[in-house]
Amino acid sequence: MERRSVSSSMIRSIGYEDSISTLEIEFNSGVIWNYYDFPLSSWYEFDAAESHGKFFHSSIKGHYREAQVG
Repeated sequence: MERRSVSSSMIRSIGYEDSISTLEIEFNSGVIWNYYDFPLSSWYEFDAAESHGKFFHSSIKGHYREAQVG
């Protein structure tokens, strides 16, 4: 999945695959996590968020099925 770099103290890059409704986040530590059944509308909100870290903690972490993939 292609990701793009973001300016964040905790997140290095983010990507989304619409065909499988999956969000991928690479954290600054180098660890990569996928979040499944992630709605496209939420991707647009996350992508446009002023703070990706705050959005992650309030709206992603613990809300979606997840797996460490890298």
